[in-house]
Amino acid sequence: MTIFKEKLDEEYLTVSETKDILAEVEAERAADEERELRYELARAIEHVNRFAVLDADESLELVAELRELEKVNETTAYKIADLLPRDRTELRSVYAQERYALSGEELDEILDVVAKYA
Repeated sequence: MTIFKEKLDEEYLTVSETKDILAEVEAERAADEERELRYELARAIEHVNRFAVLDADESLELVAELRELEKVNETTAYKIADLLPRDRTELRSVYAQERYALSGEELDEILDVVAKYA
């Protein structure tokens, strides 16, 4: 017997998309005086408000552009869109757990796409 539930679906979101979703939840909770904002939800809202730089549409456009590049998979595209690395060192940290390293040209190509949005 296992205590874990089965994962039915998985979807990646950028911090900006999450901010929009949590803003709706916060407004919903504020409208109902009976429901309070739990600590975890309040912390999540605080986090996305602090770290969301782009709006949701821009972040999705960035993810789409990054996905067009050869060495950027879906997970990495979302990480890059959330972190918006500004130099090679920051970008290398995103790829630190991958089994391959990117060349300087590949890193610069990704950074050029990020620079359009940052």
